[in-house]
Amino acid sequence: MKLISCWVVFALVIVCNDTNAQISFKTEYIGNSPLLDDNGNRIGDSEGAALVYKGGINIPFSTKVDKKNLPIIWGIGASASYTSFDNEKITEDLVLSEMLGLQATLYHIRPLNEKWYMMANIGVGIYTPNTKLSKIRYGNFLGNIGVIFIKKIRPTLEIGFGAAINNTFGYPMLFPALYFNWMYEGHFIFSVSMMDGGEMSVKYNVNKQLSLSLIAEMSGQGVMLKKNNQEMMFSHQYIIMGVRPEFKVNKYISIPITVGASMMRSAGYDKRSLKGIFSNTGTDSDFKDSFYVSGGIKLGF
Repeated sequence: MKLISCWVVFALVIVCNDTNAQISFKTEYIGNSPLLDDNGNRIGDSEGAALVYKGGINIPFSTKVDKKNLPIIWGIGASASYTSFDNEKITEDLVLSEMLGLQATLYHIRPLNEKWYMMANIGVGIYTPNTKLSKIRYGNFLGNIGVIFIKKIRPTLEIGFGAAINNTFGYPMLFPALYFNWMYEGHFIFSVSMMDGGEMSVKYNVNKQLSLSLIAEMSGQGVMLKKNNQEMMFSHQYIIMGVRPEFKVNKYISIPITVGASMMRSAGYDKRSLKGIFSNTGTDSDFKDSFYVSGGIKLGF
């Protein structure tokens, strides 16, 4: 789970193969639930909730086509997230009070032939346990360079592989990079995506203004910090399931609302090293299942 959480919360790849500009905002609330120990027992009278604010923008600033009429895209993406924890009888040795993440990416998408295309990116992010810019230090910065080769197996199925270099563990390290995107359109629309954490959904278009979806998502946030004179990582990850009505105001604006449950939520510290990820020297606390609700807005141009 630790390696999965690092991939989810510290990935700097902003994946988008749409030729249109996009802006999105989202607020998530994960309700109060007890904090559990390794045996699944409640830790005293501890209880915690989380409020997450997210925003992102994607701007393709150069779009051309090659001789085969396939798109060649250069673009920039940026995103921000702020997480506020409502901790009751939980110390910061177990769970932080807040987290801030900012990131920006330059990306390039280029076709190799009619079946394969390449997606490359270079990005930088800031991950800090507070909102005071004066407290940002070098250790809060992460950089990333990555390239993925993607094959269009069918019009509705794409699978890719590649590599990324980042300094999550304090020094440049090579990681495998995977890409998966599948969709089936019939009376219902089934989709599975691994582009931003992970998402599975079954959608039904009620009419032109409303769609209903059953969804399962994996998401998370992370920061870098110094604790007891050691370089540490703090990660917060969760898996949610729910129902998502999406209201389409017009062809440019839609409003998704999700109501459901947080089926798994954990938070904890790990040493900022590869050895620390595989050891049990850090802390990893789990929260019991709880209520989940989110709302947002998407704008496409």
